[in-house]
Amino acid sequence: MRHLIDPLDITMEESLRLMDLADRICQNPAAYQDVAARKKLATLFYEPSTRTRLSFEAAMLNLGGKVLGFPDAGVSSATKGETVADTIRVISCYADIAAMRHPKEGAPLRASRYSRIPVINAGDGGHSHPTQTLLDMLTIRRRKGRLDHLTIGFCGDLKFGRTVHSLIKSLARCEGMKFILISPEELRVPDYIIHEFLEPKNIPYVEVRSLEDALPDLDILYMTRVQKERFFNEEDYVRLKNSYILTESKLALAQKDMAVLHPLPRVNEITLDVDNDPRAAYFEQVQNGVYVRMALIMTLLGLKDPITGEVAFEC
Repeated sequence: MRHLIDPLDITMEESLRLMDLADRICQNPAAYQDVAARKKLATLFYEPSTRTRLSFEAAMLNLGGKVLGFPDAGVSSATKGETVADTIRVISCYADIAAMRHPKEGAPLRASRYSRIPVINAGDGGHSHPTQTLLDMLTIRRRKGRLDHLTIGFCGDLKFGRTVHSLIKSLARCEGMKFILISPEELRVPDYIIHEFLEPKNIPYVEVRSLEDALPDLDILYMTRVQKERFFNEEDYVRLKNSYILTESKLALAQKDMAVLHPLPRVNEITLDVDNDPRAAYFEQVQNGVYVRMALIMTLLGLKDPITGEVAFEC
């Protein structure tokens, strides 16, 4: 039995196999509609979510499975003091696989140590979001045709952005990557990302303040919102929330085939006029998330692909 807690829990080769399976699901969804019949997914969301929770639920339903769980901590026994360890022990009696989102870093990892079913980290604090990373990579691969020799700009909240941390860690395993890290000083990427994943591999990166100056060099722009829920005082949030706003006029500085990604939700960091630009890929990311999570659920449950007769990778 395997879990997915950190994006590096699976190799790049395994990630590519998952993406290949997601592509096959996208091309022929009817072939997969009964693959997970009589299987149950538990969605354990201790923190608000729209896309991730509904994406997991849609993925399981699309595979012919069933879903149970809770949408926030307030309707779970966490309000009575139940620990994550006890919760997952109980859920292991009801479901075949679980997706957990939690505001505390490390909570899904702790759950995996007590679980009798596969646990998927659906986001833990400002730490990691591995399924978002998979759908981000699938979107990049579809847009650019590859996952190597790309210049990727990450813009906005790089300090608390778990999607940013996860994606940098994964793409650092690809050849020829360059990262441009665009943020105010207060929201710069954590030192451990640079010292553990970029510098040891001699991966080129620059930290800059200007989005406009960076745009002409980018193959991918990954925008993020400044996350109010991660701040300890509102004054800092108010001061930084409008640091970067992408508009259609600013996009005139970018390459014609650059792709704009965003993990969503957005607040005002991408204006509505960008939505009609062919470079906007963030709603594609949402759709790709369903296919990736379908592929991941199948693989962690050991379910064979009805087209190839194989499991994406061994668990």
